[in-house]
Amino acid sequence: MAAARVPLWAVCVLRMALATVYFQEDFLDGERWRNRWVQSTNDSQFGYFRLSSGKFYGHKEKDKGLQTTQNSRFYAISARFKPFSNKGKTLIIQYTVKHEQKMDCGGGYIKLFPADVDQKNLNGKSQYYIMFGPDICGFDVKKVHVILHFKNQYHSNKKSIRCKVDGFTHLYTLILRPDLTYEVKIDGQSIESGSIEYDWQLTSLKKMEKPSAESKDWDQATEGKSQDWEKHFLDARASKPSDWNSELDGDWQAPMLQKPPYQDGLKPEGIDKDVWLHQKMKNTNYLTEYDLSEFENIGAIGLELWQVRSGTIFDNFLITDDEEYAENFGKATWGETKGPEREMDAIQAKEEEKKAREEDEDEQMMGRFGGRENIFKGFHKRNEL
Repeated sequence: MAAARVPLWAVCVLRMALATVYFQEDFLDGERWRNRWVQSTNDSQFGYFRLSSGKFYGHKEKDKGLQTTQNSRFYAISARFKPFSNKGKTLIIQYTVKHEQKMDCGGGYIKLFPADVDQKNLNGKSQYYIMFGPDICGFDVKKVHVILHFKNQYHSNKKSIRCKVDGFTHLYTLILRPDLTYEVKIDGQSIESGSIEYDWQLTSLKKMEKPSAESKDWDQATEGKSQDWEKHFLDARASKPSDWNSELDGDWQAPMLQKPPYQDGLKPEGIDKDVWLHQKMKNTNYLTEYDLSEFENIGAIGLELWQVRSGTIFDNFLITDDEEYAENFGKATWGETKGPEREMDAIQAKEEEKKAREEDEDEQMMGRFGGRENIFKGFHKRNEL
């Protein structure tokens, strides 16, 4: 007897009981999203969002998300949730983005903000913890941003991570682990991973050497030939002769002896008895291990970006501490509709191609009839003459 197949949604429910889901948004309750999301009024020229599944989709309701609506505008919108710290925990940020307008220049990234962010005044200067997602502009910029905020500075991942540039919906996932490793996934596939410390070039903030940490019995020897090195020195063992007459001979001075030639590399006695290492001291700007992957007061997620051509759709937002739950949620949302979405796009493309061909044929036919009409008119005119 074959085993019963467990629906994917049931797996998600089971994992949710084990995982901590800080935020989840899939816009399945219609216009109620406006009660959870706040559009910034910082600038009267900010563009507006609407709920839409776009011109083509895999499922009309499931694929509805926040869509930008006005060209050449800045956008700023956010949703608040119960503040949390990811100390000692994995942090997963995931969402889908669809540039159905074939993006030429604009952002498709999201930001995580501290709990005290002013949602009504959200703008490009609002401090954020994490910025993650695609950014496209012309031929040069087609990248996935992963920017982390530490010690009042924003640090970008030094690796170049290429984003998707077509008009279909794509699933973006960022994983930050407490062991200082990270992973970036697109459509469930790992495309980049590594060390948070090294890939964000944070090693300079780790530790510095203490310059005064010498051993107590360390002999401070100068390196190289000193500037006051002389070729002669007084003979300290010499004594004034008994028959020396100061009135006739003048004041007595000890004779000068010649020094041996200077030899580089002379060392004080005992210098090579052991290897002395600089002591380490904590840099006042040093980020501890937890600092590198921890944010204390995460409390909001938002879109703060610029777009030349509008039409991008953002959906299926998720913040959790469970990688398996995030994977299952991605499969239950994007995974279920990605295929039908492409099928609908292909059908529409064929219909548009057919329509264009028919219009072209109509134009050609009208051109033929137009030519015959001119011939008949000319014939009648000649008869009149």
